Amino acid sequence: MKRQSPLFIGIVYAGLGILFITIAIQTVNSSGWGFFAYILVLIATLDLGSGLRMILIHFKIKSIQKKNKK
Repeated sequence: MKRQSPLFIGIVYAGLGILFITIAIQTVNSSGWGFFAYILVLIATLDLGSGLRMILIHFKIKSIQKKNKK
């Protein structure tokens, strides 16, 4: 089985973070800041942070590979 690249995983996590942000905004607009809205914002923050970290790892790996080829 082929391993997924950190770029792909980062994009998936960022997409999930954006989805959770959208759901949180809709929840806050309909019923205000309740427990569920805070949970959605927390999950969105973790997903976006993980996604950004994975994307940065991808570019760091690529730069190291490019530097080692020279």
